[in-house]
Parts: sequence; C-alpha cells; structure tokens
Amino acid sequence: MNSADLKKQREILFAKFPPGQVPEAADDLSRLDEVAVEARYERRSLGVGYDLQQHTLRDLEEHLEDKGYHLDNTLMSKLTRALIHYVEDTQLHNLDAPEKRLKRSSQHAYVKAWEHHPHGDHDDTPPEWREYK
Repeated sequence: MNSADLKKQREILFAKFPPGQVPEAADDLSRLDEVAVEARYERRSLGVGYDLQQHTLRDLEEHLEDKGYHLDNTLMSKLTRALIHYVEDTQLHNLDAPEKRLKRSSQHAYVKAWEHHPHGDHDDTPPEWREYK
C-alpha cells in the first residue's frame, strides 16, 4: 500500500447546538501529535489531516465526544462517518495481512493435476481391443 494512501484529509461536522464548538475543538485537536487542524467556521466543521497509522477518524471523533463536543447527527453525516470508519478499519487490517498470491505460478494448477495423473502405459483397455482393426 502506498504511503500516500495512508495520509487522510477528513472533515468533522458539528451540531448547531451548542454554538461555538469549532474554535474550542480546533484548539483541542491541535494539541494531539500528528494531526493537522483547520477550522471552517462557515461550515461548522474542522478539516483534519492525519496519518492512518497514527490516528483514525473514529479515534478523533471519540476524543471530541469524550470532551463534550456534539457532532452532527444527520443521517447523511452518520452514513458518511460509518463508511469512512469501515474503509479505514479495512485499510489498517490489510496493512497487517500478508500479501497472498492466488497462484504460485501460471502453471501451478496444471503441475498439481499432472502429479496426480497416472503416468506411463496405464491404459485399462484390454490388449485385444487396442489392436482391433
């Protein structure tokens, strides 16, 4: 997996109430190591950049919720977050999984079949039928 695939740029949306969460949340997240934060006041959101091997969106959101911030809970936001959580979890799982090749070689299946096939003159046809003219 390419290291650029592990650099994430996400947006965390906040609920309308209580107002004024964005600047405080930006200050809070900026204290974490390896997290870039950009406050987007007009959208009531934070732009966050992080390396997937250091943080996940789920971790950042849980950190904010533990501190008492209220994230946007519209259906679209919930679906978007669930999809991002799934994708990031899958990427992290795939980093730990060894690469598994489907075939060792292009002829591997044929070699295995040939090993199990009887070799030499093993024709079960009776000799008189073989020479029948």
